[in-house]
Amino acid sequence: MATRIDRALVADTALRLLNDVGLEGLTLRRIAKELNVQAPALYWHFKGKQELLDEMATEMFRRMVPKLALPEGAAWQEVMAHAARVMRRELLGYRDGAKVFSGTRFTDDFYAGTLESFLRTCLDGGFTSRGAARAWFTLNTYTMGYVIEEQSVYPVPGERDPAYDHAVRASRLGEGSPLAIEAGHEFFDDLEAGFEDGLRAVIAGVGVTLLPDPAGQE
Repeated sequence: MATRIDRALVADTALRLLNDVGLEGLTLRRIAKELNVQAPALYWHFKGKQELLDEMATEMFRRMVPKLALPEGAAWQEVMAHAARVMRRELLGYRDGAKVFSGTRFTDDFYAGTLESFLRTCLDGGFTSRGAARAWFTLNTYTMGYVIEEQSVYPVPGERDPAYDHAVRASRLGEGSPLAIEAGHEFFDDLEAGFEDGLRAVIAGVGVTLLPDPAGQE
């Protein structure tokens, strides 16, 4: 019996395959083989890989949304920190997850309600609508960028790229770069602690630069 193909099934299959083959190895032909159909059957739903990535990112976000909720009345700092941690954790759940998620366009308006509540929390915390939008965009780009770098250190979950070995890196940089060599421990060792340090800096910076001053000006 032939498999009934739709966009949701293709995206779900692609997300499952991602951990096995990575972004570079993920092709419509490979997905078709997994579904036991001919590749042209998938082109009925997706004109190319970018359309598929858009759908995959949309599905990734759908899966995030239930985990983003916080009690009503939570402070904007708490909401932002929680959202960033959820996004990081969810993106790390997929090989190359941050690369798939970044630079894509959602294929429906499912995200709007979540974004609306986040922005409303910022407005309740004293931001203007412009400041709230800039704050959330800054938080999202920090989180996605950090996870992209994190997944370059561990391109396959649990497997550290040998290029990030400290001895190898120190030998490559040479004796004239002691500070750069030492910085590698901060860059590439405790990645969760590094994320939290950066997150605190982003949230603090957002509060300083994007909240209106006492005179009512940004």
